[in-house]
Amino acid sequence: MAEADRVYIVPLKKAKRKPRSRRANAAIRVIREFLQRHMKAEDVKLDNQLNEYIWERGIHKIPPRIKIKASKKENTVTASLFK
Repeated sequence: MAEADRVYIVPLKKAKRKPRSRRANAAIRVIREFLQRHMKAEDVKLDNQLNEYIWERGIHKIPPRIKIKASKKENTVTASLFK
């Protein structure tokens, strides 16, 4: 299977609906589910910079949306922060 690179803007509105003490965890989960649905892959790995960007302002204040670059090799998607 060929390698695929795509850029997505992931809305984190679903994570904002969670209690304040769980928002960053929910945002990570939303990103994983989004990539599984759009890239048709079972295994999703997030880059350390992407994780730090979500957690940058703490567990309570997550960004409203995030722009990520996703690359797929075989059945694994690797996501990183788009710059």
